[in-house]
Amino acid sequence: MARAATAARSQRSLDRPWRLLVAGLLALGLIACGEEAEETPDKPVAEVEIDRAEPTPGILALDALPGWQDDALQEALPAMLLSCARLLRGADERALGPDALAGSVADWRAPCARFAAIGELPEAERAPALRAYLDQAFVARAVEGPDGPQGKITGYYEPLLRGARAPDETYRWPLYGRPDDLVRARLGRFDKALEGKTVMGRVGEGGELLPYYSRVEIDNGALAGRGLEIFWLDDPVALFLLHIQGSGRVRLPDGDTVGVGFAASNGLAYTGIGRVMIDEGLIEPGQGSIQGLRAWLHENPEKGREIMQRNARYIFFADTGSGGPYGAQGVTLTDGRSLAVDTKYLPLGVPLWLDTYWPGSERSLQRLVVAQDKGAAIKGQVRGDLYWGTGEAALEHAGRMNEPGRYYILLPKQVAERAKPTS
Repeated sequence: MARAATAARSQRSLDRPWRLLVAGLLALGLIACGEEAEETPDKPVAEVEIDRAEPTPGILALDALPGWQDDALQEALPAMLLSCARLLRGADERALGPDALAGSVADWRAPCARFAAIGELPEAERAPALRAYLDQAFVARAVEGPDGPQGKITGYYEPLLRGARAPDETYRWPLYGRPDDLVRARLGRFDKALEGKTVMGRVGEGGELLPYYSRVEIDNGALAGRGLEIFWLDDPVALFLLHIQGSGRVRLPDGDTVGVGFAASNGLAYTGIGRVMIDEGLIEPGQGSIQGLRAWLHENPEKGREIMQRNARYIFFADTGSGGPYGAQGVTLTDGRSLAVDTKYLPLGVPLWLDTYWPGSERSLQRLVVAQDKGAAIKGQVRGDLYWGTGEAALEHAGRMNEPGRYYILLPKQVAERAKPTS
């Protein structure tokens, strides 16, 4: 990404609001685990124009990528190794991405073996060895959408919450596991025209498949008394934001922390409350960050409850113990190196060169990342959500990130020669 940029970034005030909160709160982004998409609400982005040269069409040598020589590439190696381990479980012939954009599993066996060998080197030797191998064996292809290579890059994080395994006067708000009556129906099994479409629901008394309970119904006790609570939290706002992010960590009264990850959703549509609050004049656009929304919801608990219930989508969680957070690929996310993408256009597990800005600034952020997650609001060819880590320090970046950007997919040379364009 060019260093000089004229960005009409109207309201950087959208101070990044999982995911991650990458926007539902105008921001917020998600971690999506398993087959369900993570909750990373869509956040509006300002109209932006970047004054930079257009990328060379087609295939690029890696040293032609903006900022390639400046990145500490070895920091992405742990993420690459985790993705390789997952990727290589597949059959050799399994295609990666639409039109086998990234080739097949077989195409990645040799590169992944080389990455593993580099990971075994003494620490001081890894960086030059990784750079030399990538330069020699890989090329880059710019990813483009209908409007060209420029898109939107947001950020998400893993919140740290306070909770307990049993309720009391402090810990009163339930964090539910997946209900046993939640049914997933793959509609393509009934009608080929609906291939790829999935609905979530429950079976009613007459045997009819009904929509699952909404947030309002669950808040009003639809799941109470069924033993589905995996934790009890001390803050309903933190619980709601956890639903947006899709994963987090719960600190217990004895000081231990336990991970919780996305298990399923009720399948109902997501509504971003940040936009609702701006449209109703409850907050100004500049207050739409995660931090600003959180403060308003705490200061207005009664109205805040009603506003949160406008989002009918409800997330169910699993206790992940000390592991995680996990992305949609099923691997642990790596701070600053894991990216959520739209898997309609890009496969999980492949390396990408990210070209964007540090949150809220004109300073270029150009680095090697790995596509390891997806999100309900991460839609489009050039739409990424960068994972920043756990807790308030990560929120400082994730909560403000709403930047113009682009990325390039890194491909083994033999794959790039036969891959179709990404637009």
